[in-house]
Amino acid sequence: MNLLKGIFRSRDKPQNRTVGSSYAFFMGGTTSGKPVNERSAMQMTAVYSCVRILAEAVAGLPLHLYRYTDTGGKEKAVDHPLYLLLHDEPNPEMSSFVFRETLMTHLLLWGNAYAQIIRNGKGEVLALYPLMPNKMSVDRDENGQLYYTYQRSNEEAPTMEGASVKLKPTDVLHIPGLGFDGLVGYSPIAMAKNAIGMAIACEEFGAKFFANGAAPSGVLEHPGTIKDPARVRDAWQSQFGGSSNSGKVAVLEEGMKYTPISISPEQAQFLETRKFQINEIARIFRVPPHMVGDLEKSSFSNIEQQSLEFVKYTLDPWIIRWEQSMARVLLSLDEKKEFFIKFNLEGLLRGDYQSRMNGYSIARQNGWMSANDIRELENLDRIPTEQGGDLYLINGSMLPLGHAGAYADINPTETEETNEDPSEEVLGMEKPGGRRSARRTGT
Repeated sequence: MNLLKGIFRSRDKPQNRTVGSSYAFFMGGTTSGKPVNERSAMQMTAVYSCVRILAEAVAGLPLHLYRYTDTGGKEKAVDHPLYLLLHDEPNPEMSSFVFRETLMTHLLLWGNAYAQIIRNGKGEVLALYPLMPNKMSVDRDENGQLYYTYQRSNEEAPTMEGASVKLKPTDVLHIPGLGFDGLVGYSPIAMAKNAIGMAIACEEFGAKFFANGAAPSGVLEHPGTIKDPARVRDAWQSQFGGSSNSGKVAVLEEGMKYTPISISPEQAQFLETRKFQINEIARIFRVPPHMVGDLEKSSFSNIEQQSLEFVKYTLDPWIIRWEQSMARVLLSLDEKKEFFIKFNLEGLLRGDYQSRMNGYSIARQNGWMSANDIRELENLDRIPTEQGGDLYLINGSMLPLGHAGAYADINPTETEETNEDPSEEVLGMEKPGGRRSARRTGT
């Protein structure tokens, strides 16, 4: 035991940096000069769109608690108290959709999602309340065991007392994102703050460009001496500045001349830069560009495939994080042998109507889906069992698997003596026309 404590004590506590590195992944200043944090990043339309797409996708998926059956199948454990919490209401103040949407937003912005677990005296889960990731810290005690410290505020739900609360790992649902120590995830916003900062700078430049006038700024030249240059500049700005004055014809007096000195946005490739930064942000969150409004490389022939790839390679890893994190802390050791938590992705993986019908037809003809199996996937009412809704059918020309190779088990000598076709014994039927054929043994 002492050796075990020593091993745990020697481990570094979870930190926001790589192992052995002094460089930490924090939000803040960027090379573009624009400060980036989770709130300023959400003011970027591309970041807001990516976060919203992923958060709503996870929140909208059906979430169920299943029980293993004796026959090797599964069934929904609707009688378990945890089923209602996950599927409907994790706490009296929010629905399951809002709860998952909130935690997924935290996970995408801060790299971690936390929720307080309220238990009764038996250890059963009664409620789940979201916790702000920027107020949570993870540390180890003198024995090397993890614990969570939360700085609560007055506006939060009264589930804890005191300004600083120490929570055990069994009292916190922690869903970590990508990280280097396997305990604490790192914020995608902090990792890509320079790319997001450049996008903010480009957006600010475009806003100021139209605020100051659609024409390039320049110099007003006068052949003489101007007694009050500020008055002339203000008069020019009031007449020709701003996007509302764009296109006006300027009338210059007293030999004044206007000389533009800045390059146009087209020459500076301003629009191309902004477009590239949008794709860069979509790349950070692994969201297909067509889902954030960039349809340049999308067509009717590939957009469905891109949507399927989004489910497989973007959404599925997040779903696995959710499922395993919830099962790890919400289910006891004995319950893990009997229950499991699962999101249903079938609705997102379905193709168009014709493709689904073709797939159902193949499944029905090959006997591994019944009519009710198909109707449940299409959200249709079940056909009563007595009317054949649960029958599994195959084509009449196919043998049961147990009868495969039945011809080889028949004694050839007996067949020669009776001159019977072995198909009569196996299938119980005669050759066409009622004729029986003998086996040919040679010349």
